[in-house]
Amino acid sequence: MSLARKLGFWDIFCLAAGAMISSGLFVLPGQAFGYSGPAVVLAYAIAALLVIPAMLSKAELATAMPKSGGSYFFIERSMGAMAGTLAGLANWLSLALKSAFAMVGIGAFAQLIWPAADLASPSGEWIVKGVAVGFCLAFTVLNLLSVKAAGRAQVVMVVGLLAVLGVFIVWGVPHIRQHPNFDNFLGQGFGNVFATAGLVFVSFGGLTKVAGVAEEVHQPGRNLPRAMFASFVVVSLLYIAAVLVVVGTVPAETLGRAPYGDLTPLSTSAGAFLGRGGAILLAAAAILAFVTTGNGGILSASRNPMAMSRDGLLPAALARISRFGTPHVSVLLTSAFMLVMICVLNIADLVKVASTMMLLLYLLENLAVVIMRGSRIQNYRPLYRSPFFPWLQLAGIVLYGMLMAELIARLGFVPLITASSFLAAGTLWYIFYSRPRSRRESALLHIVKRIASFDRQRSTLEEELRQIAVERDEIVHDRFDHLIQDCPILDLQGPTSAEKMFAQSAEVLSERLGIDPADLREKFRLREEESSTVIQPGLAIPHILIEGHHRFDILLVRCLGGIVFQPDHPYVKTCFILIGSPDERNYHLRALMTIAGIVQEKGFLDRWLAAESPEQLRDLILLSGRRREKGSAV
Repeated sequence: MSLARKLGFWDIFCLAAGAMISSGLFVLPGQAFGYSGPAVVLAYAIAALLVIPAMLSKAELATAMPKSGGSYFFIERSMGAMAGTLAGLANWLSLALKSAFAMVGIGAFAQLIWPAADLASPSGEWIVKGVAVGFCLAFTVLNLLSVKAAGRAQVVMVVGLLAVLGVFIVWGVPHIRQHPNFDNFLGQGFGNVFATAGLVFVSFGGLTKVAGVAEEVHQPGRNLPRAMFASFVVVSLLYIAAVLVVVGTVPAETLGRAPYGDLTPLSTSAGAFLGRGGAILLAAAAILAFVTTGNGGILSASRNPMAMSRDGLLPAALARISRFGTPHVSVLLTSAFMLVMICVLNIADLVKVASTMMLLLYLLENLAVVIMRGSRIQNYRPLYRSPFFPWLQLAGIVLYGMLMAELIARLGFVPLITASSFLAAGTLWYIFYSRPRSRRESALLHIVKRIASFDRQRSTLEEELRQIAVERDEIVHDRFDHLIQDCPILDLQGPTSAEKMFAQSAEVLSERLGIDPADLREKFRLREEESSTVIQPGLAIPHILIEGHHRFDILLVRCLGGIVFQPDHPYVKTCFILIGSPDERNYHLRALMTIAGIVQEKGFLDRWLAAESPEQLRDLILLSGRRREKGSAV
């Protein structure tokens, strides 16, 4: 069962923005300041720049394959079931941990809700976690009942959040102090700044998590990239400006205090220049931010188990969809995992593990774009293509690898141990559960077979990508499409003459039409003598009349070596042969207009000549962007 496309541009913008503006801004700057000092502002700027390769790559993948699961789906289809299993589990872990971090962030502000509570005491930790658990349960119920309600709630909350942050920045900038706050700016070394960029990288994770709900986005080819780019620009500027205000208005000893730094840095900053009212306002904004991240995290993270279940890599129960149109089993599993993580992990470990997993996924997503384009599968048809391919992707792979190494080397081995254990468990799951249930061919295997010159049949991936494109573009097949789906295709190497091509066409059509091949050859010859059917260099549309009623058929011909219709004229490499009875003259004209529209599409003839099989030729026509006839008979 497919999920309904209910999310529009603003839903996606707010889902991405709300997922980014959370603990990464309202809790993490204090901890990050402890590692890099005032250069934490630079670390956030570097992290924003480093997310660009992943953002552009994911925008391409999401517009080509708008399916639930996001990173898992892209990596599994490009690199195979084992990589997909590990990526799906890692993505689920990363999103769930980030959302659990947001829930803990809500708990960190419990002091304002309950002033008498001593959060520094052993019981105070459980107050924080108790608040986090309560909000997690509330968001679980919301996501179980309605994805539309979850999306609409996200829009309202994010609009309010952006407004409060705007006020904070405008009022805070005049109070920034260069001395002593920014003295010795790079005192802790650029290496620490780069490692801190890896730590705060988790702050921008929400930007690409929207791909996890791509299947539920209306017009994903337009709405997904636009919303991702808009949210990236807005939130990156807010992050850098807000952290600049925090560092410029809060004393270093307060901001970086042990063990995790100031857990409410924006509230502390607002209190410094706006008083208690400002601190409470920013605390309310922080709670609102954590709410948007927690809500969006459950919404997107839960789609990973569902997508893996559809593919047989996880138990089938996780793909079940409730009467409310939500994947309720997957939502409950995700929420249960988050509740456990809230109770057993501390803030520092949550951030480190989530960032490490996210960097690994971004690396693999850049590699996925390289593989998908390198496969030359024609049904890989992204509506947005990443610029500077493949250099941008290769740069992203190197940079994310370096960030992971710096993060592990400078911030401890907890991320390495946790990630390694998780990946080992995922590998065992693949070996004993997923591998026996997976039969799909990946784009990587497609490349290997092509390089090795193996004879290969049409892959399941080609078929799946065609169906995804049909659903994405909301194509409703008309009579012409149905004719193409059933028509024969001649794929000739050539060069050859028009007479020989017509003879071969007559043999193919004879059985379908019940007409003697010699009669068909004569009809083709006579029609060509009347006037040439070559309508433009390289393209011909031969057409003949046959006896009978309500008879119409098409034969597609490609000849890479070229067909000689007329001496001293360019060879014809593409033919649409039309055969119809006299009563189908009107449809004959409509078919001619349809073909004209198809061949005039940008790049059609290049893709036609590059197609590797007759079925790819058929797909080029079935996936064309032409306007379909509504209510056309089959």
